[in-house]
Amino acid sequence: MIPMMVLISIICFLITELQPGDFVSQYLDNPRISPAQIELLKKNLGLDDPGYIRYLNWVKGIVTRGDFGYSFAFQRPVGELIWERMGWTIFIALGAIVFQWLLAVPMGIYSALHPYSFGDYTLTVIGFIGLSIPDFFMALMLMYLMLQMGATSIGGLFSPQFVGAPFSLAKLLDLLSHLWMPLIVVGMSGLAGLMRVMRGNMLDVVSSPYITSLRAHGLDEKTVRKHAIKNALNPMVSIAGTELPNVFSGTIITAIVLNLPTMGPFFYNALLNHDQYLVMTFLMFIAFITQIGNLLADIALAVLDPRIRMS
Repeated sequence: MIPMMVLISIICFLITELQPGDFVSQYLDNPRISPAQIELLKKNLGLDDPGYIRYLNWVKGIVTRGDFGYSFAFQRPVGELIWERMGWTIFIALGAIVFQWLLAVPMGIYSALHPYSFGDYTLTVIGFIGLSIPDFFMALMLMYLMLQMGATSIGGLFSPQFVGAPFSLAKLLDLLSHLWMPLIVVGMSGLAGLMRVMRGNMLDVVSSPYITSLRAHGLDEKTVRKHAIKNALNPMVSIAGTELPNVFSGTIITAIVLNLPTMGPFFYNALLNHDQYLVMTFLMFIAFITQIGNLLADIALAVLDPRIRMS
């Protein structure tokens, strides 16, 4: 994982360097700021140093001090800005993943056990509707429907009167009344894919010789299905390792539309402002949780499947 993160850090730096201009480019057309002031600002921010010097200084700060750099736009350390928004980002991402799996796994099992039935086709159509509609467009449709039904507080995670208020039961209930929309919007995008994978895995397992052998030995159908489901879940565990980074990086526009206090809009603004160290830290974080997710998936597979432990 360590050499992989080093390679990713180099790629992230090169990509951000390819972006035309830098943070001070936004001041070039401002008549109140002279070229001398712009050059002084570049020097103070270290933007006049060669690229490899800035990269090495950034990596040195991470390794020696846990310092991920300085945000030019917010004039604060990047680490502080990331952690302020990380809690809600992880909360919504995990909630969307739980929503996906609670629906996708049972739907896939039912479709596999009743192939080409009316229920199978119905679940497939519902899943592909969620897959084909862009997240942000679904968010806009739900917001419009809620407004037509008389809702007064749409978007965000809290009503205006609870923003900044101390935590209470009323604030928790208000959070739950807002939370369902981002969970559905974010979760529906991956629902169809997970359902189809589970359906295909289950069909393969149900038609395998050992299932026929279990039935021939007189095991009841409930026990046979339990063995089949456990084996069909193995490939799903591998997929789970990539779910969290996909939710993190794939819902930026949706988070902007729904006004969610997550990393998505924050990252988008950092890109627009050429806030280089903030952008690189976010990309590195996505890479890190991808590797952690894969590691946890490998461990979970070894726990679930004795054949992997034996090998």
